[in-house]
Amino acid sequence: MAENTRDLKRELLEIFFRPELPDPGGYSEVLEAVQETLNAEGPEYRPRSEGGYPGGLIHLDPSIETVVVPDLHARMDFFASLLLAGDLSDAPVMEKLEAGEMQIVCVGDGFHAEARAYDRWKAAFEEFSGGYRSHENMDAEMRESLGLMEMVMRAKTRFPRRFHFLKGNHENIANEEGHGNYPFGKFAYEGAMVTHWVKLFYGEDFLSLYYKFEKMLPLLAVGRNFLISHAEPAVFLDEPGIIDYRDNPETVYALTWTDNDAAEPGSVARMLEHYLDDPESAYYFGGHRPIRTRYNLRADGKYVQIHNPSRFVVAHLKPDGEIDPNRDIRFLERAAELKGGGRRAAERGESG
Repeated sequence: MAENTRDLKRELLEIFFRPELPDPGGYSEVLEAVQETLNAEGPEYRPRSEGGYPGGLIHLDPSIETVVVPDLHARMDFFASLLLAGDLSDAPVMEKLEAGEMQIVCVGDGFHAEARAYDRWKAAFEEFSGGYRSHENMDAEMRESLGLMEMVMRAKTRFPRRFHFLKGNHENIANEEGHGNYPFGKFAYEGAMVTHWVKLFYGEDFLSLYYKFEKMLPLLAVGRNFLISHAEPAVFLDEPGIIDYRDNPETVYALTWTDNDAAEPGSVARMLEHYLDDPESAYYFGGHRPIRTRYNLRADGKYVQIHNPSRFVVAHLKPDGEIDPNRDIRFLERAAELKGGGRRAAERGESG
C-alpha cells in the first residue's frame, strides 16, 4: 500500500476514535487545504465559470469504477467503512483510488445526525435554549458532524481527481436563507443550533472559512451512463446554469431541495437525454429523501434513490456494461478496523 494511502487510513481511524472535538486551529488548516484543492480543480473535468471559478459540473472518468455514496449525516462509521472496505471490488477502495481505478462521488449532507440521534437533538435543544451553558449533547453532535466532514476533506485533498463531494441542502453552516439555501430544522432547530454553537465555541472566522468551503462544492456529476446530484432535479438544467451556479441560486435549490413528487414531470428524462449518449440505458442517482429499502425508483424508473439512513448503501458502477440497480446497489458492513469503537463510544455516552 502506498505511503499516502497508509497515512489516510491512519487519519480516518484517528478521527473516528477521537473522543474530543477537533481543535479549531488544526481544523482550519484542513479547511484551507481542501479549499486550495477545490480551487485547483482542472477545467478538463470541472469546467470554469464565466467568473473564473470551478463550476458546479463534474465530468467523471468514464473508464474506471464509480462508487456513489448517499447522504452521510455525520455517519463517520459509514464513510470510514467504505474507504477501508475490501469487498466492493478486487482490492480495497483506497488502493483502487490510489491506482486511479476507482472514483467516489458523495451526494452531500455531511452535517446533522438525523433520526438515530433523535433523543440527543431534543436534549441539545434544551442546551441551546439555555444559551449552551451546558452543551454535552451538542458537543457530541458536532464531534460527529465535524469529524465526518474532516474525513471527507482529507479524502478530497488526497485524491482530488478521484473523490468528489457534492453540495446537499444540509451544507449550510450559516443557516442562511438565500443563494439557494434555506434554514433547516427537522427534529429540532438543527440549523440555528449548529450556527450558534460554531460562533460560540469556534468563532466567526471559523464559520466564515467553513461557509466558503461549502460554496465551492459542485452540484452535478456526469458519468458514462449516469448522472448524480443530491436531489432529483426540480427542472431541466443545462450546462451554463450549472457551471455558473454561484450566480444562479435557483440552480442550487433545484438540485438540493426537491421533495418527492415536487419535480417538474420529465425533468430526469430531459437531463439524461441532454448529458448522456445513451439515455435509454442510463440512470440518475441521488439521495436527499430517505427510504427504507436498498433503493427506490422514481421518474418512470430512471431516478434511483439510495439514501437509507439505517444502512450503509452504495451504488458500485462498473465502467463497462449496463447498470443493473438490483446488482450494483449494495449494503456495506462496518469495517473490521472500527469494531469495538462503538462500545468504547457508548461507554463515553457518545454515538459513533
